Amino acid sequence: MAYDNDNIFAKILRGEAPAFKVFEDDYSLAFMDVMPQVEGHTLVIPKDPTENIHNADPVILGHTMATVQRVAAAVKTAFDAPGIMLAQLNGEAAGQTVFHLHFHILPRREGLEMLLHARQMADFDLLERHAQLIRDQL
Repeated sequence: MAYDNDNIFAKILRGEAPAFKVFEDDYSLAFMDVMPQVEGHTLVIPKDPTENIHNADPVILGHTMATVQRVAAAVKTAFDAPGIMLAQLNGEAAGQTVFHLHFHILPRREGLEMLLHARQMADFDLLERHAQLIRDQL
């Protein structure tokens, strides 16, 4: 499959779609998932038009993973989570719904139920508050 320049993450990168940004550098962008599975669900994407991990430029992927590491630590602290779950899906069969490489950061604790992926939009005011909690830890 060829990269789709009209996917939602490409639109976010071009400023054509809104996002609750947490962190940005020359290589990557971190923002709140608008259909979170848990409170604090954050996404990190490379700024490179890459569909999945198999097509990723290793240098950009390395920088993106450094952002994942940094943002995951901030999410862990911001949400007082004893654990962090990282998810990265490649291909429709794996559950990928947006075909731009992305990493999910999900704060986890025992007994915390996860919602189904990509099902219900969250309140945008709440997402902005969550983004600020994470930014405060960076």
